[in-house]
Amino acid sequence: MYLFLLDAVAVAGGAIGAGLGACGAGIGIGQIGKGAVEAIARQPEALNDIRANMILTAALVEGTALFAIVIGFLAIGK
Repeated sequence: MYLFLLDAVAVAGGAIGAGLGACGAGIGIGQIGKGAVEAIARQPEALNDIRANMILTAALVEGTALFAIVIGFLAIGK
């Protein structure tokens, strides 16, 4: 009985963790895009530098989100 409940809690925790990881990445990339658009509006001549930094930062956030989702799925499959 308790083992079944423990497995159910682990599955629920993994699913919630994977979902929060995906939501956090979406919010983070949205903030990155917002900041980049505002920076380009203020300094259009720095477009290439801002774009390069935006893409690099978005890729790092996406990698972190992928890691969180994989860890959540590993908790589900246990």
